[in-house]
Amino acid sequence: MVYLDNAATSFPKPQTVPEAIVSFMTRVGANPGRSGHYLSVEAERIRYGTREAIGRLFNHADPQRVVFTANVTAALNLVLFGMVQPGDRVVVTGMEHNSVMRPLRFLEGRGVTVTLVETASDGTVDPQDVASTLDTPARLVCTLHASNVIGTVVPIGEISRICRDRGVPYLVDAAQTAGCVPIDLGKDPIDMLAFTGHKGLLGPTGTGGLVLSPSFDEKLIGPLVYGGTGSRSEQEYQPEFLPDRFESGTCNIAGIAGLSAGLDYILTRGLSEIRAHESGLVHQLIAGLEAMEGVTVYGTSDPKKRTAAVSFRIAGIDNGITARRLSEEFDIMCRPGLHCAPRAHKTIGTFPGGTVRLSIGPFNTEADIDAALSAVAAIAGK
Repeated sequence: MVYLDNAATSFPKPQTVPEAIVSFMTRVGANPGRSGHYLSVEAERIRYGTREAIGRLFNHADPQRVVFTANVTAALNLVLFGMVQPGDRVVVTGMEHNSVMRPLRFLEGRGVTVTLVETASDGTVDPQDVASTLDTPARLVCTLHASNVIGTVVPIGEISRICRDRGVPYLVDAAQTAGCVPIDLGKDPIDMLAFTGHKGLLGPTGTGGLVLSPSFDEKLIGPLVYGGTGSRSEQEYQPEFLPDRFESGTCNIAGIAGLSAGLDYILTRGLSEIRAHESGLVHQLIAGLEAMEGVTVYGTSDPKKRTAAVSFRIAGIDNGITARRLSEEFDIMCRPGLHCAPRAHKTIGTFPGGTVRLSIGPFNTEADIDAALSAVAAIAGK
């Protein structure tokens, strides 16, 4: 089996990830921050250590400003629904995922204005196009870091500095880049970074979070969930300090233990080595696909400007049929369709049919790419 669906969720995970989950469930099992016994203390040590590991990966100094959520969608919803009010304006790009567009379309019905920054057909975003939209007051700029459809990387560093100069908070959706592409929150003034645990961070599903910069006022975001935090139990009002302000209820601590192991793998192997490995395979894949008659590849061909997600179509063959044949005849896992990002497909001209997406992970090999290319060539030739 060749797994090339890492943009949906990474697989396989490092062996240490399931081991960490099992170890927690069988050795610790307690609720962090809720009790005084040593098992609860150990659970909290694991959770806090995971906050610290996220800080090391993103060059962020304050673990208390790492808020855990169920996934990146929950983190994005926390900001969008907790911060944006009727009459506000939000600036986004033409490549956004439905995790951003669906909340915004709902808020649009409540009086929020959504401004779309048009992008090139390869997904490229010009920071000056973002700047031009800020001549009119905006409540928030929200962009992805890289497209889940075609992998094009957005220059979030430049955009963050434009937003800081204009006094507009900036939210980055790092679902496709956390653990795959370097992100430096110490250098780039990104106010809020939403991440998921089960993709590039190599953790389990049901994990994710939001990293808040030291200069961002967290009180600009209202909690979406109120309740027990294990702190200030004598009060009937939600704590205002981080991370408790946004972490009501028992967290997925077993999942966080697994996420910690995924982070350890990345930090030990080195993000630069993972990036170089995936970029080499992307170059091999794109070159092979572009050499095939009747196959169209979307996005930039420069591996340095993209992640490891590659979308293509075979002329005259339905994308669903291509993906089914890759799975059933060649044992290659991929994803066809619109990838929960219809706005992106409209931008690149593949709506409503979508594309077939092959997405590479840190454990794929050159042999995997050769197998995928041979399979696509066989399908395209029939």
